Amino acid sequence: MKILIVQDYLRSGGTERQSVFMATMFAQAGHEVTLLTFRPRGILELAGEQQPFACRSLQSFDTHFDWFAPGLLKAVEEAAPQLVLCMGRMANCYAGFIQQRLPQAAVICTMRTGKPLPYLFVRSLQRCRHIVANSHVAKRVLTDQHNIPAHQITVIHNSVLCSTEANAPRNQALRRLHQANPTTMVLLNVAMFRPEKNQRELIEICAKLPGYLDWQLWLAGEGPARKQCARLAHDLGLGSRVKFLGYQSNPAPLYLAADLAVLASQSESLPNFLIEAQLHGLPTVAYDIVGVGECFVPDRSGYLIANHHQTGFGAALERLIREPALRHRFAEQGRRHAQANFAPTHQVQAHLNLFRELTQT
Repeated sequence: MKILIVQDYLRSGGTERQSVFMATMFAQAGHEVTLLTFRPRGILELAGEQQPFACRSLQSFDTHFDWFAPGLLKAVEEAAPQLVLCMGRMANCYAGFIQQRLPQAAVICTMRTGKPLPYLFVRSLQRCRHIVANSHVAKRVLTDQHNIPAHQITVIHNSVLCSTEANAPRNQALRRLHQANPTTMVLLNVAMFRPEKNQRELIEICAKLPGYLDWQLWLAGEGPARKQCARLAHDLGLGSRVKFLGYQSNPAPLYLAADLAVLASQSESLPNFLIEAQLHGLPTVAYDIVGVGECFVPDRSGYLIANHHQTGFGAALERLIREPALRHRFAEQGRRHAQANFAPTHQVQAHLNLFRELTQT
């Protein structure tokens, strides 16, 4: 099968990592795969060059405009794919035009966001052959708010992209590097620094924890909001407790060094970070926004807190920090949940089964 994956830019986000992963897995399954991006030289593009699929960019140089897709329709026509999978917000905005240009191909939109959808995105949802949503909540948004028939939507959760052996040793060297004592509770967040990822509120919550608790907050990622967050941590006197780790191409060592996963994001559908954290046995504390509750089992492998309820978030953190038996119980239940629901082989096969169904009708 000739498969074309369209992605605006290979930045370091979860959707982009899923795109590269699926392109790799589809190609290894024997399919002819091309990953077409609008912008060139994304942080993940070098990884793509080492993979068994073709990678092409539409912009001859990086204009820094995610929406600029010169020659897109000509490029997809020349590729002559049987199936087009649109990943990312801007790629989905163009999906309707691609379906019109290639009526014989199966064009699939993906719903992977908790943000309001722009007009062109909605039009594409109405025109494409099928939609893949990465959470049941995202599917309900499509059916309830945008009147998309349920039979046109298939829910396929994200795949775990970062895993280690279940009995892998704790990464004490990384803890020592960041001056974390054996008793220090390391709270981890892996996300791009964008306003909607809301690392700022995590810093504010941690600043209110009781002074006698020994903790560090590790923030892994890059983005425009990083400088503001670093300034906030400094102003609150948390310079030695809040660690800014930068972009991590492989966050597995962080999971093996951390104790808890924390997420205050305001826009998600099914965050990869929480899935990976669960697999590595990290209990979770997260705000209750679209899709987050499907990543773990609330009150069994973590705590789901009402959005912006900083007091409740802090109380959950304090309880987990103070109760090692509770952390251990949550860790085991979270690991089992992730293994049962987000195995890569299952998710890839679900996509390929859907692709065959759509291209044979």
